[in-house]
Order: sequence, then C-alpha cells, then structure tokens
Amino acid sequence: MHFTVKKLGMVPYKEALSIQEKTQRERIAGNIPDTLLLLEHPSVLTLGKRTQPGHIRLSDKELCDLGVDVVEINRGGDVTYHGPGQLVGYPIFDLKEHGKDIRQFVYNLERVFIRLLQEDYAISSHAESDRHTGVFVKENKITAFGISVHQWVTMHGFALNVNTNLSHFDWIVPCGLTDRGVVSIERLTGVTQDMGIITERVADLFGLVFGMERVSFDSKEATLKNL
Repeated sequence: MHFTVKKLGMVPYKEALSIQEKTQRERIAGNIPDTLLLLEHPSVLTLGKRTQPGHIRLSDKELCDLGVDVVEINRGGDVTYHGPGQLVGYPIFDLKEHGKDIRQFVYNLERVFIRLLQEDYAISSHAESDRHTGVFVKENKITAFGISVHQWVTMHGFALNVNTNLSHFDWIVPCGLTDRGVVSIERLTGVTQDMGIITERVADLFGLVFGMERVSFDSKEATLKNL
C-alpha cells in the first residue's frame, strides 16, 4: 500500500476542514490513495461531540478580543486548542485497507508519537487507551487525538505540541481532563524545534508504523489546485 502526504503549512481551521471533507469524499470514491494532511492552525478552539459546559474558561467576548475562532465539529472528544507551533495531522485513511479496525488505527497513531519521542528525543511516553486518548509524558498530554469515520474512511486526527504556547491551554479544560496538564517537545528539551524536520519525521513514521510507502509530499498550492 502507499499513501500521499500533503504539507499545507499554516491554514485557518475552517479552510482545513473543507480540505479534509473534499479529501475524504475523494478517498471514499477511490479516486486517491490514503492521504495524510500535515499543517498548523492559527489559534482556534474545536468542540468535539462530548464537550461539556464550562470547559471553555473564557467568555465569548474574551475569545473575540483574542481573535480566537470556536468551531463545533463531528469528531469525538471534548474541547481542544490548536495554534502555531503545534503539528496537526489529518489522516484520511480507508480502514477497509487496514483491517476495518478502529482500535488498531488509534493504536497505530499512538505508536507514531511514542516512537518519535523515544527515538528522536529520548523522551519516554505512553498511551492510556483504556482511560484517555492521546500520548502522555508522565501526567502531561503531548499529543491529542480525535477522529471520525464515514464509510470506513477516517477524518480529523492528531495534534502534537512541538513549540506550542502552552499558556493558551489555560483558556480551556484540555480534552476535558481536569487532572492532567499539557507539555510540548520544546518545554521538555529546552530547545525550539524545527517544524519542517518534525513534519518529515512524522510522515516517515506513519509509513513505518502503518506499513505503507509514501509516494509524494505535496505543497499547499498543489493540494488546493487538485481539489
């Protein structure tokens, strides 16, 4: 099997959502292979199906003054923050070619980031699939997950805190977890990371973990032209 990686750079959330939806339709139709969208977002809060009242700590006016969008979406989970310095990925994968196994799909997502942290930064991390989704370093979440599936094709995906401004998570109860914190690779290493290098590495690890060959690495311009 093979997959395409599309490196989109900084994309407003609603624009990226439109790209996801178009890509998912094309994947369902069989017109394209599995596709991994890799990008960053300007600051935005996304509300999953299980978002609880009170989990956004700022008022509508405060969010407006900060220029932060709030978007309700169809993934699972609670409220999540996305912003600059966070690598966001949307794997549009047809699970009919991956055993029709959503649990295994999520497990593979976890393995990508556990391997990245251990192999590239000697950071020990773990998943808590039986309790919470995501990858944690001790008690702090470093990668959040939230997916939806339509006709066995996935949408939404992950958010890896690389150089993220962690104070922005104070705006919410991240993923609804009141007893956990958040952390980034920058915070753990004391070094601001190169987003381009990490983007390439995550794409490589997707191929290794999912057992696929990457066939291309397209730019945002090429992606928009083809959709």
